Amino acid sequence: MTMKSPILKLAALAISISLSLSTVTPAFADGEGSAIIGKVSISEQSYFELKQIHLTTSQNSKLAVINISIHNGGSSALKVIDYWIRLKNKAGSQFNARLLPSDIDKTSVAPGSSVDMTYYANVNESTQLQDLVVEFMNWDLNQIKFERVLGQVAVPDTYTDVTPSQEGSILQAGDTEVKASIKKLVSNKNEKYHVPTVYLALENVGTKAITMPSYLFSIRTPEGLLYPLEAKGLKDLTIKPKESKEIQLSGTIPVAVSSDHWELVITETATDLKINLPVAAFQLPAATSNQGGSIGKAYSFTSKSGVYTAELNALYRLPWEDQDLVSGDITLSNKGPDTLSIPNLTGYFLLDDAVKIEANIVQTANAVGIASDSSLNLQMVGKIPYTSKYSRMKLVLQEKESDTVTSDVVEFTSQSELQAIPFHSLEQPYLLDDAGRKTSFKIRSLNRYTSNTSSLVIAQVEATNLEKRYTAPTKLVAQFRAADGTVLPASVAEVKNKVSPNGTALLNVSASLPKGISTENMHLIIGESVTEGKLTESGGKPDSYVKPVAFMLPEVKVDVKDSLKDVILYPYQISLNHFGTMVENSTFTLKFNYEISREGYLETNVDGHKLVLVFEDGSGQKSFEKSFEMKDFDPVEGETPETVGTKLKIGKHENFKIQVTDADLIFKSSFLKQYKLSLYEEFEGQRKLLATQKADWFITTD
Repeated sequence: MTMKSPILKLAALAISISLSLSTVTPAFADGEGSAIIGKVSISEQSYFELKQIHLTTSQNSKLAVINISIHNGGSSALKVIDYWIRLKNKAGSQFNARLLPSDIDKTSVAPGSSVDMTYYANVNESTQLQDLVVEFMNWDLNQIKFERVLGQVAVPDTYTDVTPSQEGSILQAGDTEVKASIKKLVSNKNEKYHVPTVYLALENVGTKAITMPSYLFSIRTPEGLLYPLEAKGLKDLTIKPKESKEIQLSGTIPVAVSSDHWELVITETATDLKINLPVAAFQLPAATSNQGGSIGKAYSFTSKSGVYTAELNALYRLPWEDQDLVSGDITLSNKGPDTLSIPNLTGYFLLDDAVKIEANIVQTANAVGIASDSSLNLQMVGKIPYTSKYSRMKLVLQEKESDTVTSDVVEFTSQSELQAIPFHSLEQPYLLDDAGRKTSFKIRSLNRYTSNTSSLVIAQVEATNLEKRYTAPTKLVAQFRAADGTVLPASVAEVKNKVSPNGTALLNVSASLPKGISTENMHLIIGESVTEGKLTESGGKPDSYVKPVAFMLPEVKVDVKDSLKDVILYPYQISLNHFGTMVENSTFTLKFNYEISREGYLETNVDGHKLVLVFEDGSGQKSFEKSFEMKDFDPVEGETPETVGTKLKIGKHENFKIQVTDADLIFKSSFLKQYKLSLYEEFEGQRKLLATQKADWFITTD
């Protein structure tokens, strides 16, 4: 803290009343969602309130978030800069508590009013809520360190930051208070996942309308595992004073996770700090079944070929250009003793028992029959206007007996709520287990490329072939989803060669980023590409997709090497060295050795990707650059060093030359200064700096 006007500080302190340092007995929730942990007096009329403390895991430590309020009951304004808090534990260890950047502009508390402030601090992993003590401080020039402890509040043993399921909690949304409460938890279950939906009520208890912040929602298990939920109805949600709105939070949790004692955790991203701040936590009530729904329930039907069992695993509504896709994930099983043929199925969606949406049945597995005690995955997909609203959906599965005869075989009914896209962390690969196309997908990296006017992002996705035969990579549709819900269509560079057993295809997924879009908390959504009711074949244009899955993305790589040796441009490693310069007549020559190696057993498509070497004279007067197509790195049959010319190739090479005939370059160059070499990767006109290196004129480097 910076102290201003010591004389004024002394005058203010002379009339302040010093109070004891005893811990204040907390007051708990009163049924309206308010909860005060304790109070500390500033004067006879003014005081601090410790409103809430949250503690959450943050990488290798824990993050404490402290919500306080300063109440001014006096006749003159209180200067916020005169007061602050200190966080410590009961053993006396102190933690650095900092004010949120969004609260820095709160400089004073007017008479008869109050101001809310939020501090945050990193504490060690062993710290529990009940270990914490909050000290309230102000400046005092009579003290040795010019500061005085006005009082302290120790977190009681009975305190918890988790609100009981039957009670509400007040959220501070900007300068307006919103009461949040859990209405119910509905959870279904299929073979792989629990599919929970939390119904969260939000009531504006303030005096003016509020547009709800972009909160993030997760379910937390007793072990501390977090599973993200997708909020339906939160984006751009405005709530008037005394008005209540309800939103739905849906997600998927592996079935191996116990469904007991789940908690709903609400966080908000502090963009400036690049951390997620806890807002509230609720104990979730016991789950109930979705009345009238049929997700996760098996139904049997009989056709000419035998008896089948159909189960609706999940129902999704997905963005697609200027429409939405409605997609049902269905398992078709054979529980009998004999192999069954795959029935000729079709179907449709029926909205509110009135609007029929024609759909395609997509078989994603490479199979011609269903063996005894085995199953087959099918996808049913149709299109609706993205503005469509409905309260009830029916999925009707039919068998096509001939060109003119179609019969209904099973019917699934669901309410309007849909499942969130299954979510995978960086360490959790996605296993596509369709017969004949078993593949493991995992995110490798995320890179951002820029130019003067625009930028793009590229995610590298590793697709490993888990089949015992060479297999063509599955064609994908991809989209990036920003933290605020913005969906950006992406392109997937098609790998044309088949991938060996246990081999990997490296897929480059790219999208242009509109101005102002951040990659913080961005997700990648992929799905299997569909064309005219079948999985897309090589060269085909997709008209929909099925089996969506979302991936968490790593942070954008921004490290720049200070040498042009061992530069990683996955799947390549590139080293340039022994640089030498020469000027003869009007020709400038840059000579160097280079080596390029490549990760083995990896198929990829680098069409359009370039390696750019940029030369800059030390005077900054003149420069030139040379681009090399990365698709030329791999050897081509019949090529020799003489026919390659100006291409870079895998292997070790010496005395590679770049020559520039430019009298103006020679005239303006400053040979007494160093020159700089920079290495970039370029794609679609956007660049990413990989490495830079300085060197002396006319001296060969190491």
